[in-house]
Parts: sequence; C-alpha cells; structure tokens
Amino acid sequence: MTQKFHAAELAQWLQHLENGVAGGQIEMGLARVEAVRERMRLQPQCPLIVVGGTNGKGSVCAYLTQIYREAGYRVGTLTSPHLLRFNERIAINGQAVADELIVAAFERIEAARADTVLTYFEFNTLAAVAIFVQQQVDVMVLEVGLGGRLDAVNIFDADVAVITSIDLDHEAFLGDTIEKVAFEKAGIMRCGKPVVYGQLPVPCSLAAQAQTVGADLLLIGRDFDYHKQGLQQWSYRFHPQSESLCVAEHARHALPIPVLRGDFQMNNAACALTVLACLSEYLPLDIGAIKRGLLRVRHPGRFQILPGQPLTVLDVGHNPHAARALRSSLIALPYAEKRIAIFSMLADKDIDSVLEIIKDQFDCWLIAPLDLPRGMTIEALQQKFTQHAITTVTAYPSVRDAYVSALSQAGKNDRIVVFGSFHTVAEIMDLPSQ
Repeated sequence: MTQKFHAAELAQWLQHLENGVAGGQIEMGLARVEAVRERMRLQPQCPLIVVGGTNGKGSVCAYLTQIYREAGYRVGTLTSPHLLRFNERIAINGQAVADELIVAAFERIEAARADTVLTYFEFNTLAAVAIFVQQQVDVMVLEVGLGGRLDAVNIFDADVAVITSIDLDHEAFLGDTIEKVAFEKAGIMRCGKPVVYGQLPVPCSLAAQAQTVGADLLLIGRDFDYHKQGLQQWSYRFHPQSESLCVAEHARHALPIPVLRGDFQMNNAACALTVLACLSEYLPLDIGAIKRGLLRVRHPGRFQILPGQPLTVLDVGHNPHAARALRSSLIALPYAEKRIAIFSMLADKDIDSVLEIIKDQFDCWLIAPLDLPRGMTIEALQQKFTQHAITTVTAYPSVRDAYVSALSQAGKNDRIVVFGSFHTVAEIMDLPSQ
C-alpha cells in the first residue's frame, strides 16, 4: 500500500504532484484514471462538451463559457495550461475556483486512488469534474490537454465534441504526420453524438474514425459556415447534412466581430456557435446572449494587445500552426516603424519551423532562456538564430529583462511582440505594471 499524501495548502499539493506521482513521466492510457473515476462515482448529469485540436481550443472554450454565462447558465470550464495560477485551470462562470475546493477534491482523489498511479493532469481532470458536479453546474466544457484518444478528459463521454484544427505538435506522443495526429484527436468522438471540425481539408483518418464510431461529423464549409460583413459584423449559418441530427437549420446575422483579436477568431466562434446549436434543446439561449458573449469574452495571452504605446502584443503560440496565425494577425496590424520580438521557447517544440514562418515580421529579436527543465538554454537559442541567418539578436538573462530593455528602446510608433510559449507570456503578465 502506498503512503497517502495529505496537505492543507494547495501549494503543497501542487509541489507533490509536480514532483511526480507518476514518477515524473506522462503515462499514456485511460485504464488507471478510469478506475479512479469509477471509485469516485464521477458521472456528470449535465451536458458535457469536450474541446480538442492543435490550436484554438482555449478560444472555443472561452466563447462557450461566456455565451452560456450570458444566458444565465452555470458553466464549469477545464482548461490548460495556466498562465499565472493553477486555479485558472478549473473555473466556474469564468472565475478560477478557490484553493479550498481544489484541495478538497485532491483529498477525495487521493483517498480513492489506492495504489493506482496518477499523473498531474489526471489529478487536475478528476478534480475539475468532481468540483463541477459538487457545484451543480449546468454545463461542463472540458479542454483536451494532449491529443484526445488517450487524454484523461476522454474518460468522460462528450455530448458534443469539437476538434478545432489539426497540425503537428507533440510529435513524440501524437505522431509525425497529420493523419496520425488526426487519429489521436478523433478519439474524443462518440457514437450518435455530433463532432464539430473547424478546418479544411479533412484528414482521411478523422473522417474514417467518425464513420467507424458512428459520430455525426459537422464540417466547416459543409454543415456550417460564416462570412464577414464589412468591418464590424459577420454572419453564421448552420445547415447540417446529417439526417440523424435533429437540429434545425438556422442563421445568425449582424453578429459583432469577436473581441478576441485575429481573423481566425471568427472560425473559432463559428465552431462554438455550432456547439450551441447542437445543444439548443437542452440549453436554449437567445441571440442577445450570443452577441454579449462575443463582445465580453476574455482569453488572456492569445494575440492580446496591451493598452498604451508602443503597441504590445502577447501571444502564447508555440507551434508552426500558431506561428502562421500570428504572422497573419501581425500583417493585418497598422504599420510599425520598428518591430521588436521578445522570444523564448521550450526545447521540445519545433523552433525551426516557427522561426522560418515568422522571421520576416521582426526587425530585431530580444531572446532569453526560460528557467524550466524544458526551457531552451540561451546558447541553444542563439544557435537556432544563427542557423536561420537571423543576425539582429540580443540575449538577456530573463524574459523580463528583455521586456524592460524593449520598453526603454521602443518609440511610440514601434511594436513589441512577446511570444513563443505560455511561460514566456506569463513572465510579462506577472509584472506589476501589467
């Protein structure tokens, strides 16, 4: 019998989990966490939405949370990773839950797990759902942490699943081709339930898995679409081709442009609206809730523009797909005299592709290491920039030092972009002035 862990403080629990309940390794597979779920008798009774994909997951979760909240529903949302506090991962009505609720949930998991080994994220997932059940939310929105098929979130059956996009990331776990990644993401599909897919073309493995499972695959451009109308509005249309899906065709006109920045946000919002349509029988809402949700949604660190001058952008993008989206969004911004990048990245990410995609968008780079086991050293970062023939590079001891330097040298017509990792952005968001 393993020694059971008990602590009164959340910080103690998190340190315990970070030290490795599972020996510090990610153990793929659902049997262990499913066994603990059964012992805890965790069975959500409200509609449950599972959101997967390479990029855009967090934005779709944010739209769903805010719109349902505007409609008067109580919403439980699981997201990852966090920027500043672990509590951000488990939110009710968009507000991080209190330490006491998380500690109580961890204690319950610890009591139920017996000798079963659980990872940090498995504890996180079980705790979130346990809290949502206890707090009697009306709808749960669960973001997939890694992949889908073998992710801890997948022990719960989605009433509607979303796969926002598919690109290469986490290749060591998900595979080194789009088709392999798509197969892993498709694991969240369920028989007879709708799955919203927000990107074209559709990978063959994803379409095949939908057919094998018997899920209702709803595709952007076929079953739902959107169109921008001028600078301030857009329209959405839902016209499902599946005869088994009992949801009426409808359209939403004169929608406000989402407050979240980037042209790709309309795509994310359209995915969210399709989920709303699929659950409209159980969670009805009016157009007013949708419009308010689009205007009041918050999702820090995703092409977030800080107030004041020079114009400063924070973006957690850390893979090629995100780099392409960031590049597109930067091109759409007004002209900047000097374009400054503050950049750092984790060593297990595809830095070569990211630099190649976006290097033409900056006049100078301020780089720094991340003080993490997975962070790239300053020497490794400098070597990558040399390999990509980027010469206007200055190294700093920390991201914060780089940011302070950028502010001291930037004029009001310049632009500063902080990106490359959640950790890179978090170091700036945590500054008192932010």
